Amino acid sequence: MQQRMDILTILGIVLGLALVVGAISMGGKLSSFVHLPSFMITIGGSFAALLVNFQIPQMKMVFQVTRNAFLEDVDDIGELIQLFVRLGQKARREGLLSLEDDLQDLDDPFLVNGMQLMIDGLEPETIRDIMETELDSIAARHKLGQDVFRTWGSLAPAFGMIGTLIGLIQMLAHLDDPSNIGPGMAVALITTFYGSLMANLIFIPMAGKLAIRSEAEIAVKMAAIEGVLAIQAGMNPRILQEKLKAFASPQQRAEMERAEAEERAEEMVYENV
Repeated sequence: MQQRMDILTILGIVLGLALVVGAISMGGKLSSFVHLPSFMITIGGSFAALLVNFQIPQMKMVFQVTRNAFLEDVDDIGELIQLFVRLGQKARREGLLSLEDDLQDLDDPFLVNGMQLMIDGLEPETIRDIMETELDSIAARHKLGQDVFRTWGSLAPAFGMIGTLIGLIQMLAHLDDPSNIGPGMAVALITTFYGSLMANLIFIPMAGKLAIRSEAEIAVKMAAIEGVLAIQAGMNPRILQEKLKAFASPQQRAEMERAEAEERAEEMVYENV
């Protein structure tokens, strides 16, 4: 498993902010949209509401989940299939116990646990049940991280409206001075602007990005379950390879088939030499 920076997340946020700031600069003063009390009400207030909504262990996940939105764990289904083909070939030659030496080279605890259960000789139904239970637990943790940002995305506009009401009340308290009505209304609306911008550019899109990542990771782990059970059943590595390809996208499948064709071509050239 490799880890890389998700350029699209950073690019999307930066581009969105740049377009908003650019549009504001074209139509007026940017300083008119900078108001610390409004920021405190919208962002600070919505975060305080998160503390009320979630428990301490869940809030500790916020920083980890935020990191996961910007750093992507790359699970290559093609590499996983090649791994299982190699392990399947070794298991047919030397037996399942020989695979224990390969566990130290695996960096996925989920896969290591499944392989160890197989080596220990547990029944296939038991292995599937244990691995699927662990997979459900992983999906639940992923959903919790998504829920944090979805909740924050719903709270930010609400606190923006609260800030607007506060601004309107303060403005109405000074109706005797007409010169304060225009600036007071502008300040009152800034909180709504902050809440909508943060919710629709950052919080809700980040929840969506985490959901997509979760689906991709779950698909790879489902393939790992099938691979472990197939090796235990002594499935032909070629059939195992074709079975696991079902978990790959059409693009990934095409890339794998192209790589296999190139490998076969190289083998034919080597044989003819």
